[in-house]
Amino acid sequence: MTTNIPGYTYGSAEVAKSPLSMDEFANLKQATLFGDDDVRYLKMSHDILKDQVEQILDVWYGFVGSTPFLLHYFTNKSDNQPNTDYLGAVRKRFGQWIVDTANANYDQNWLNYQYEIGLRHHSSKKNKTDGVNAQPIINLRYVLALQVPITTTLRPFLEKGGHSSEEVDKMQDAWRKSVLMQVILWSQPYIHEGQF
Repeated sequence: MTTNIPGYTYGSAEVAKSPLSMDEFANLKQATLFGDDDVRYLKMSHDILKDQVEQILDVWYGFVGSTPFLLHYFTNKSDNQPNTDYLGAVRKRFGQWIVDTANANYDQNWLNYQYEIGLRHHSSKKNKTDGVNAQPIINLRYVLALQVPITTTLRPFLEKGGHSSEEVDKMQDAWRKSVLMQVILWSQPYIHEGQF
């Protein structure tokens, strides 16, 4: 997969292999009741969401931007002011993340990139992709908590596809499961070795 998004390294040799095996990931899918129907409904959401990415990001960034303790993670360490260049760079990758999630391609490259995203939230690699001097880590509690506003606010966008209420429910449920799996995977760098 190739894009012109700076710092988007999905599928590249720059991304380390996930410490979690594909078999272990299959167990995680089973534990979250994520199955073939969820893949189908995520793919259905792709055609609905792909042209609404900027509007979705406006909602999500509006939430983060109006919540000082969340915006804090995108502020410069030197003056505690929001780093607009950093926010803009992350926004482009976040938009691609919407498309990637809706593509529902759960292969080794996808699994590896989830590990990379986790490292970029953690002090291991936070700020390095964009060469900024912002806050050094996003605390795990907020990485986990943000799955709720992200999946809840998707519904109005999913409803624009003209599908039945039942299909919208199933697309939103598939998004909930996928985002839950992703934030679990992103948490790996925060967990002591052998405890993940």
